[in-house]
Amino acid sequence: MLSIGFLLLAATASVYGVAVDRRATCATGQTVKNAACCALFPVLEDIQENMFEDDSCGDAAHAALRVAFHDAIGWSDNRDIGTGADGSIFIFGETELTYDANLGVADAFNLEVPFIKKHNISVADFIQFAATVSLTRCPGILQPPFMMGRIDAKAPAPEGTVPEPFQSVQTILARMADAGLSAAETVALLASHSIAGADNVDPTREGFPFDSTPSVFDTQFFVETQLRGTLFPGSSGNQGEVMSPIAGEIRLQSDHLFARDTATNCLWQANVNNQAHMAQSFQSAFAKMSVLGQFNLIDCSDVIPTPPPLPAANARSVFPPGIAHSNVEQACATTAFPNLPTAPGAALTVPQIIQAEGTEGACDDDGDGCAISSPNF
Repeated sequence: MLSIGFLLLAATASVYGVAVDRRATCATGQTVKNAACCALFPVLEDIQENMFEDDSCGDAAHAALRVAFHDAIGWSDNRDIGTGADGSIFIFGETELTYDANLGVADAFNLEVPFIKKHNISVADFIQFAATVSLTRCPGILQPPFMMGRIDAKAPAPEGTVPEPFQSVQTILARMADAGLSAAETVALLASHSIAGADNVDPTREGFPFDSTPSVFDTQFFVETQLRGTLFPGSSGNQGEVMSPIAGEIRLQSDHLFARDTATNCLWQANVNNQAHMAQSFQSAFAKMSVLGQFNLIDCSDVIPTPPPLPAANARSVFPPGIAHSNVEQACATTAFPNLPTAPGAALTVPQIIQAEGTEGACDDDGDGCAISSPNF
């Protein structure tokens, strides 16, 4: 029975138009605005302790973030293809993981599917939930939102929905626009390369980072892609790769072009030495991407952990040791590239990203063994 005091409080709030923050208490002790979100806490605890383990914005987090985009982008505002963030990339893994653009996504399948099978959550929700949680392992990220209630795919997304690193800026922007994402949102999403690496562009090695700080969500990625390329970190002549400015660092052809094309170069440069802009635009674009093609969702953002703060040493962009403003390939015609200090010390060699053990498994890059119904999963 409700007390008279509670009824009076509710009545007073109603009379004066004050919103009452009603919260549900989960069986595990946490409180949330929507009781349906309680189902996520056992999933959160499991993946934090057993999937990401001691991964501090490393390979496991990178894999979870990458597959979220590859799944969600299977959507069109204009054509009857796919249902967006619908889990199809895993549900129909033996089909979608044969697509060239999804090379390497087998790592995420091996990492995540054992956990999907343990919990009562849609495949679609799990992929985006794991990616959202992965972001909270990375210093510099703003608190990411999470929506729950995605409906799993009934058919695979068609080939060609995921942009490729060897494609032109115009081709990539057209595909992104078809999915409902603007040029500015596309550049914002590419900030994810600040916490990422390439395993399959160079077939001779794995774990080449895209910038010198791959475990920190900072603006160095946008600085270093604007520098003149002078070397390859491994073998040369790989499709979708161009020279980078720092030993051990890989540069995608598409990132190189986005930094220089008139359609995007000023959007790109706007992130340099502007952590707030980069973080806010990524937060917004990621939230939009993660619900493409999905409707009637529940806001479960209060389940998501708080990300660690950005270290003071990463708060300002710098030129890597031995590099100066003269190494910048200025592209934006309306604003000069910022003058940045050069970090002290010897020339960098960026170490390769250590590969997570959980990414090894029965699912191969050619799609073989990539069925959730397989006895191996």
